Amino acid sequence: MITKRIIPCLDIKDGKVVKGVQFEGLREVASPVELAKFYSSCGADELVFYDITASAEGRALFTDILREAARQVFIPLTVGGGIRGVADFERVLSCGADKVSVNSGAIANPTIIGEAAKKYGNQCVVISADIKRVNGAFHVFAKGGREDTGMDAIEWIVRCVGDGAGEVVVNSMDTDGVKKGFDLELLEKVCKAVDVPVIASGGAGRAQDFVDLFEKIPTIDAGLAASVFHFGEIEINALKELLKERGIPVRL
Repeated sequence: MITKRIIPCLDIKDGKVVKGVQFEGLREVASPVELAKFYSSCGADELVFYDITASAEGRALFTDILREAARQVFIPLTVGGGIRGVADFERVLSCGADKVSVNSGAIANPTIIGEAAKKYGNQCVVISADIKRVNGAFHVFAKGGREDTGMDAIEWIVRCVGDGAGEVVVNSMDTDGVKKGFDLELLEKVCKAVDVPVIASGGAGRAQDFVDLFEKIPTIDAGLAASVFHFGEIEINALKELLKERGIPVRL
């Protein structure tokens, strides 16, 4: 049986890890490299690094932090932010990333997914979708949640997977940082629509939220969170022990 993954997310701004609520009110947390080393040592299955203002500011993603993290951390590393073309995939992968996450860059240039998948393999291409309810519909947002594209989120994700994305990160803007649980309605729709691994992001506030996620949506592959891990509200090894007790397969 495939084990469920627990993935801390490090949102990086100006070289520091930050966290906000519903994509606003950011506050500094820690050094990304030191935090990555900590998570690697305490049971995280993977790490996600997002340069959260690279797309909005129209600049390239950090590379010095990425190189140092890849040198010291030995679990899979997914990196996103400011990915606008295949050359950005090359740069990030050459710095030590295992997978590249693309969001706004794919919205602006949808061909990037197929081009990158053909060159590096589907397993390297992750579509990350920032999604929010707008008048009862799920819309995709671009530029770090700042811009409503008007596109239907499920249709967009299906298109991206069809073009070659090998994994999907579903970021619910409605539940981000609120700590009331994952957006199960949205996640279930995505899992039914695609046949690649789906990672849930946004809403974890306690260990039970991960239990609910994996029990209520058995096809979900991973749970991703930030602040509850950063501030010690959930300890990853303890979370995994709880999941194991509930019969949910995890790597201990």
